[in-house]
Amino acid sequence: MKQRFRQYGLSVGLLPTGPKNTIADVAGLRLGHCTKIAGDDIRTGVTVIDPGLPNLFDLKLPAAVAVGNGYGKVTGVTQIQELGVIEAPIALTNTMAVGPVMRALADQVVTNTPSLQKTQEPILNGPNVFVGEVNDSRLNNFYQDGVGQDEVKRALASLSPDFELGSVGAGTGGRAFSWKGGLGSASRMIQLGKKTYTVGTLAQTNFGGSLTILGVPVGKLLGKTDFDTLLSPAGDGSGNIIIATDAPLSSRQLERLARRAFLGLARTGSVLNHSSGDYSLAFSTNRAGLEGSGNPGYCLPDADLSIFFLAVVESVEESVYDALFLAETMTGRNGFTLPSLPADEAVSLLRKRMEPRE
Repeated sequence: MKQRFRQYGLSVGLLPTGPKNTIADVAGLRLGHCTKIAGDDIRTGVTVIDPGLPNLFDLKLPAAVAVGNGYGKVTGVTQIQELGVIEAPIALTNTMAVGPVMRALADQVVTNTPSLQKTQEPILNGPNVFVGEVNDSRLNNFYQDGVGQDEVKRALASLSPDFELGSVGAGTGGRAFSWKGGLGSASRMIQLGKKTYTVGTLAQTNFGGSLTILGVPVGKLLGKTDFDTLLSPAGDGSGNIIIATDAPLSSRQLERLARRAFLGLARTGSVLNHSSGDYSLAFSTNRAGLEGSGNPGYCLPDADLSIFFLAVVESVEESVYDALFLAETMTGRNGFTLPSLPADEAVSLLRKRMEPRE
């Protein structure tokens, strides 16, 4: 039975976690998967993140996107950058499924939004949908039919604040640091005066580098990195970070949080490789910080943001560790087998490094 990182008695950083230590510690947020494993070469899936509002298109949420390395086919980015909002559930999947997943979620938004069903209007609105992707083709033949309308419907039907992590949904075919990757999640609680806020993250890990855990070069010590020789191909493939909070933040402030996600990735050994599409989407379920609505709002002072930056960095770092610790060894396309991280060996290395020196 796979265990999460903290179940080994290890922890990341200074801040306390939420009760679940997942992105769903942000109240109302739900997540759903559809995992598709078929034959010898279909190893993929889709994951949907629902912020929890019944009519998200009309009740938009403040949001922002940061791009660490833009080698990707993510949808919805430029409109979020321009307007500073999300108006649809968020999805993660594989590269070739971006189009079908975007259309499926857009259809779902139209179906559930009365204001979009007035088809007699001269101009129809099309929902802006953020769909993140990774190239999972080491294990998955994504040229075959893998993820579409049916899979998105199943992911939506499974939405819950309690969900699996590891080699599921959009993490099914993931590879990270030469081991099996997947999905990981974590959260942090922040106390500001009498107010308590939550920051939660979800990481879709499919990128390369040399695994570092709590500052220990675990990949190097285990003799497995993506940089063993200068001639070896680096482990590119992309990574997506979703950041949620309930704090009243503007899109400008959320963009500052989104940028800090890449500091968390760097702590784990990622260098945002040449052909790795690394994206971070941050949003708040608190509409008080919504800009451009015509209504006066309220945002936290910028001077309060440093603790949120810390929360993002810590939570992203731990999310990556969870993805690795929970992922299962998998065999896929062309008989290729991707082993899971030997967690017991990794933990043993960490404990040796943590032993006090005389």
